[in-house]
Amino acid sequence: MSPEHNPARHDRDSVARCALALLDEVGLADLSMRRIAAGLDVQPSALYWHFASKQELLAELADRITASIPHGSTDVLTTARGIRDALFAYRDGAELVLSTYALQLGSSQAQTALTDALRAQGAPDADDRGAAILHFVLGHATLVQQRMHADSHGALPDAGALDVTAGLDGVFDLGVTALAGALSAPAPPPRARV
Repeated sequence: MSPEHNPARHDRDSVARCALALLDEVGLADLSMRRIAAGLDVQPSALYWHFASKQELLAELADRITASIPHGSTDVLTTARGIRDALFAYRDGAELVLSTYALQLGSSQAQTALTDALRAQGAPDADDRGAAILHFVLGHATLVQQRMHADSHGALPDAGALDVTAGLDGVFDLGVTALAGALSAPAPPPRARV
């Protein structure tokens, strides 16, 4: 017998929204089921009604982070920048998405968006290039976020007022365009002989 619906209870969406807010507040390392439960004023075991494991919850968070990625763009660099921006929207967003991607959890919204853009530009090996570009985007975004965190905690060597992320946009664009390679519109199909 299943319990009756109680509108005062939390649902899957409210658990995920609370977890995303806590991710921004405390970061991935301190995002625990116990802390999420405390934020919802429930026992940790109550979260397992909605998510079978913390990994499942993290996969849901990764899907929510990547949900804002623009789809339908035919420009690979614009798509890659959209993915990077989505990862930067949350503290440790890049690390969270990277870890769920590595474990093959969650959806593949980011890779699909890249692959679609590559196909639209005529890349014959769009799946492989899309994966390579996504790996680069995830790694690059993780590096940038870690530098920003280290700088905010005074953990980087004193560089005065130097921006620890200066020049990394150019490096990002270079990496994406190098991996995308020279792409052009697909060749027209051969004409039938009459």
